[in-house]
Amino acid sequence: MHFIENFFAKYSHEQIVKWFKQICVAEAISCFLLYCVAMVWKRYDQEGLWPTVFIIIIGNIHGLFFTLYLLLLIPARKIYTWDDEDTVFALLSAFFPFATIWVDKKLARLDRE
Repeated sequence: MHFIENFFAKYSHEQIVKWFKQICVAEAISCFLLYCVAMVWKRYDQEGLWPTVFIIIIGNIHGLFFTLYLLLLIPARKIYTWDDEDTVFALLSAFFPFATIWVDKKLARLDRE
């Protein structure tokens, strides 16, 4: 964890906040594409090769955004001064579809009380 903090220390808080908000949205969009498009397409076209290729590509992209979200939680906790409850909630929201949008809109605000 010290390595991650040192890596993000060279970037400004504004840059990290911008990245965190973008990753929250990108993770939700990739989740939508994976669950609502790729899996449905694969369900109705089981013999085709293109649905499988689409699932592999979107699945890898979603995995990348998921990992980036988890990595950016560490500096985001310090920037937003989250307590342990907020951090655990933000961490658990990564495992529920579209919950990162809620983290972006409600929890990741500098002016919340």
